[in-house]
Amino acid sequence: MAVTMEMLKPGDSARVVGLEPGDRGYRQRLLAMGLTPGVVFSVSRKAPLGDPIEISVRNFTLTLRKGEASILRLERA
Repeated sequence: MAVTMEMLKPGDSARVVGLEPGDRGYRQRLLAMGLTPGVVFSVSRKAPLGDPIEISVRNFTLTLRKGEASILRLERA
């Protein structure tokens, strides 16, 4: 089932299925930060208005803005 980062709550886990087409440089930065297809991450914290979102992936913490996270195609893990 496809989900968006906005649908996830702290404690939820998701798997990266792929990346949407878009800014190539930003896509490469996400891949370099470990958000590659198949990786599972968990949502650690969300700001009160939902932006930014802190996730735990590959034993480190990463903070993304909603707009940045919207490029990720996700499914529940």
